Amino acid sequence: MMRNGAAGGGAAAPRPVRVWCDGCYDMVHYGHSNQLRQARAMGDYLIVGVHTDEEIAKHKGPPVFTQEERYKMVQAIKWVDEIAPGAPYVTTLETLDKYNCDFCVHGDDITLTIDGKDTYEEVKTAGRYRECKRTQGVSTTDLVGRMLLMTKAHHSNIDEDLDYRKHTDNFGKGPKGHSPWTGVSQFLQTSQKIIQFASGKEPQPGDTIIYVAGAFDLFHIGHVDFLEKVHQLAERPYIIAGLHFDQEVNRYKGKNYPIMNIHERTLSVLACRYVSEVVIGAPYAVTADLLDHFKVTVVCHGMTEVVPDKDGSDPYQEPKRRGIFQLVDSGSNLTTDLIVQRIIKNRLEFEARNQKKEAKELAVLESSRADALLTERHSVAFWRSEELFKGGPSEGSAVGVLRMCCPTLSCTNYADVMSWDLVA
Repeated sequence: MMRNGAAGGGAAAPRPVRVWCDGCYDMVHYGHSNQLRQARAMGDYLIVGVHTDEEIAKHKGPPVFTQEERYKMVQAIKWVDEIAPGAPYVTTLETLDKYNCDFCVHGDDITLTIDGKDTYEEVKTAGRYRECKRTQGVSTTDLVGRMLLMTKAHHSNIDEDLDYRKHTDNFGKGPKGHSPWTGVSQFLQTSQKIIQFASGKEPQPGDTIIYVAGAFDLFHIGHVDFLEKVHQLAERPYIIAGLHFDQEVNRYKGKNYPIMNIHERTLSVLACRYVSEVVIGAPYAVTADLLDHFKVTVVCHGMTEVVPDKDGSDPYQEPKRRGIFQLVDSGSNLTTDLIVQRIIKNRLEFEARNQKKEAKELAVLESSRADALLTERHSVAFWRSEELFKGGPSEGSAVGVLRMCCPTLSCTNYADVMSWDLVA
């Protein structure tokens, strides 16, 4: 997809549009993936800058994942063409020029430095900034809240939502209320969202169809390492990931697992470059019907324990009988349990980090509102001057023109304009 004109005759081929994104990408979820998907659609080549642990700790507080883990997670997202490790926290024109990027893309939220400044101010001023829609219903704050509260309200078909949402407020709310960017909201799955994430590619003759199954909860570097190793098993792999329903995952994992519900886990796995297709609500036992339907040639499982099915049988007995079952050692020992342990260990630090972040965001909002009010008062003072009103426009047109100059004006008639107290 070339966007800088059309090649024709003897004209030189147009230069690809290069797009820049950057961020912490700590606890990567489908909201991050969706932002990168939208950014990639604005150009031809996407470079993603990832901040170091030191930079994040300075401006926000210590991250949950190490920079090496975060680099690998971002690289595994299928819309990313290249990563830039150690990108500066403040996005500058120098950075865009260094990577030959036309513009930078960020969501419609705000990112602030330790002293409360917009990290994208310079590129915005230069006109090299684009905005995409933030994904509603998912945030790191919300996911951490689920881990710490140990409720099941986030599962599909579980009616504990009111109590759950009441408690999650604590993880993204400071003493002055919610920021619209850090607070918790509700995710609603749509078929369009799945279509946007899906590759839409059918297996081709000569492809090796590999089936893997599991919860793939809090899709993390352990999953990426496993899927990468599975991908290396064949020259032309077509990996199908079977995702178990929430209630099934809870049966074999217990507690309040899965942390992410089936809809959220689907998008997280679809965003991975190694996965070609997802079976939503796959049966726990890998059956003959499933293997025949998808024409599976290899079934893989990692080194984690395989819990027996409800009747005590081995869920992989059919692929083992066919001789197509294979254990894959990813070399990673990271599990969803270990991630939850990291969060619990640093709970107070994480809450303090989020409340500090939200306090800065609220300060920006209050400052913007104050600036708007000051502009409004100055406009009223100007239009109330004798030079403009004496023998000038009628009462109606005076207020009308004033409202065009200041759309936020709260006055509705001439008397209001003339009597409004302008003391700040």
